Amino acid sequence: MSLVKSNNVQDLEAVNEEVVYQNPLLYLKVWEIYNRTRDMRTLEEHRWHYHKEVELLAIIDGYLGIQSKDHYTVLGPGDVRIFGASQLHRTHQLYTDKLRYIVFQIDLQKHFDQSTMPYLYCFSELTQPLDVMNYIFEENDTIKTEFHTLITKIFTESQSKLNGYEIAISSMIKQIMLLLLRHDIRNLLSYTEKAALHRLQPVLSYIDDNLESKITVEEACSLLNLSYHYFIKYFKKTMGKSFIDYVNYKRIKKAERLLVTSDLSIENIGYDVGIPNMAQFYKLFRRYNNCSPKEFKERMKNEG
Repeated sequence: MSLVKSNNVQDLEAVNEEVVYQNPLLYLKVWEIYNRTRDMRTLEEHRWHYHKEVELLAIIDGYLGIQSKDHYTVLGPGDVRIFGASQLHRTHQLYTDKLRYIVFQIDLQKHFDQSTMPYLYCFSELTQPLDVMNYIFEENDTIKTEFHTLITKIFTESQSKLNGYEIAISSMIKQIMLLLLRHDIRNLLSYTEKAALHRLQPVLSYIDDNLESKITVEEACSLLNLSYHYFIKYFKKTMGKSFIDYVNYKRIKKAERLLVTSDLSIENIGYDVGIPNMAQFYKLFRRYNNCSPKEFKERMKNEG
């Protein structure tokens, strides 16, 4: 847990929180906070915090005061709120002796597959945090209610863990992103143009077909007949990730599938996804999953 200085109220220190995921494949944590008595601390006595995950709040009962680096707002029953990745915020209880709400923290980047990858850039927060999307809930009560219902259902599914709950939660996460995309009337979520994505298709296919082999930027450039410097900028702008990060992402996703669905050794899986150096494989896998391949496989076995 590291500390940084906030440039806001009284320069209070902010906590960089590490989110421990409840399921290694869903990359999320969701829980309910229920305070039966008034927390008498003032807002200034609550510490700023942030985390790399996007956070969504859904208020069920009572009133919650929320401060971000730019705004202060009060949420009541039925209200929802989004905090973008690594955005400073803090909260405090207001008005009532009962406060109940759901906190949903998620790494959205991990929920993109081949079919949804064109929209990764919309949620990459490269130019602005997802906080800007809160205007939708202020202007559209219907969407706010749908959003609130989805967060509540995700919490319920995570608690019940009925057969297929992972599918249900994954589906609702995509519904959340779809709601934001479809109702962003201010067009704040910049999206990848189909022409740009179509132009990259030979490179994306090259990556998919050669994950077990050496993949180079030079080969990718030659496929599109682009210069090195133009290509790396074009790829990141279109996909929301650098070329190398995208390749590593695809390799680790394949490794996850092999760990769950095959009896291959971890060493063989490293070879099959193009990362034969075990130290590098473990380092990359831990970066994406916060655990080793062996720990990942054990967790998935226990989940089953």
